[in-house]
This record gives sequence, structure tokens and C-alpha cells, in this order.
Amino acid sequence: MTNSNKPEVLAIIPARGGSKGLPRKNVLPLLGHPLIAYSIKAALESSVVTRTIVSTDDSEIADVSKKYGAELPFIRPAEFAQDLSTDLEVFKHAIQWLKENENYVPDYIVQLRPTSPVRPKGIIDTCFNKMKDNQGDSLRILTDSPLTPYKMWQLNEDGTEMKPLLYLEDNKEPYNSPRQILPKTYWQIGTLDIIKTSCITELNSMSGKTIIPYYITPDYAIDIDDIGSFEKAAQAIETNECIRFS
Repeated sequence: MTNSNKPEVLAIIPARGGSKGLPRKNVLPLLGHPLIAYSIKAALESSVVTRTIVSTDDSEIADVSKKYGAELPFIRPAEFAQDLSTDLEVFKHAIQWLKENENYVPDYIVQLRPTSPVRPKGIIDTCFNKMKDNQGDSLRILTDSPLTPYKMWQLNEDGTEMKPLLYLEDNKEPYNSPRQILPKTYWQIGTLDIIKTSCITELNSMSGKTIIPYYITPDYAIDIDDIGSFEKAAQAIETNECIRFS
């Protein structure tokens, strides 16, 4: 951990090779550059990020990431690169590896998902300062919820009965109420997360107790999972003030 006044901020870009919705999406060309390159560029352009690594199980992703300036200190073990592998498993592995092999322990972690390449310029620095100013354990990006969860339902095991997903103390039947009078809700997206390292190592959590929100408009809120969202991301990068390649 750094002894200077500037905190050590590690950007981790998780990118496994397997992808069923859009095969090889992390290295697919987006406006002439591999998808993962946009997350690497975002980290390298930040004034607060002090180190940028990619955690991957895939040799092609590793080679592309090195070309664009990221470090690849390790290859992620296959056990942490499965369809149901969690962020917590992936990040705990990275932090533990760096501590055991390099005696390196950052103060903060920035998670940059390759599948969320549409990022306003300077967003990492802005979010980091907001989280520090508000003494948060973590920060997450929010946008407007596309649907209200107060009109969502759960079914019992045999599908014969339904019950509301959410209730309100002052409204017995929110599912029968006009949407306009229901509480405003927000949708978390993958643009970036900032987390205190201690949350991951000591609290066993990717968020901690105090989570600071940062709102972005739906124009920037694109998580890629199919060819349609891939094309939408390209259009958004071209038409908005985003981190992009000139």
C-alpha cells in the first residue's frame, strides 16, 4: 500500500473467454477497436487510477489487453471463470494473488466491465471523488429504471398463485396504482463500480454498507449482451461525449 498521500487505486477489468449471448464479445471490434480496449483506455486516462490489470482466463484476451496497455500479472484460474462465477470470487482471487506474489495491496478497486464501454469522459475521477467526499464504502452507477418493480410479481412453485414482488406501507395495492404516484426507482448498470478493498477482504462484500449512487442518463446506460446492444453502444459512443479512440 502506498505511503504517499495519494491512495493506491487498482482498476480491474474482468474478462473471461466464454460468452454464450455474443461469442468472443470482449475482443469483437467496436468502431475499429476490441471491446475490452475501451475499458483499458478509461482506466489509463483516469488521474486517480494508479494501476490497471485485466483478469482473464483467455490467451487472446490477454494478448489484446497487453497491446492496449493493461497489465496481465496472472491468468485467472478456470474455477473462477465459469458461467456462475461471482464478482466477489474473481476480485478476491486478484487481490490475494497480488498480495501473495507482489506484496501489493491497493486502497480502492475500480471495476470496469468490458461489456459497458459507453462512459462519459472523466467519469472515473468524478465518481471516485464523490465516493471519498461522502465517505462511502462503494459507489455504483444508476440510471432510470425501465419498469417499476411495484408492478412486478412472483409465482409460487406450481404457478397457481401470484404475489407482489414489493409492498408499500402506505399503499396496500401498488400494482393497481398509477405508475406516476409510485416511488421513483433506479436500475444499476455496469459502467463502473468503486469499492474499498477492505470491503472485499474484510466484509466479504462487493459493496459494503454505505453505497454512494452516481446517476447517468439512459443514453450512456448500455450493457452489451447481444448484437443489438453492441450496435447501440457503437452509436452511443459516436454521438455522445464518451471515452473513445480518435
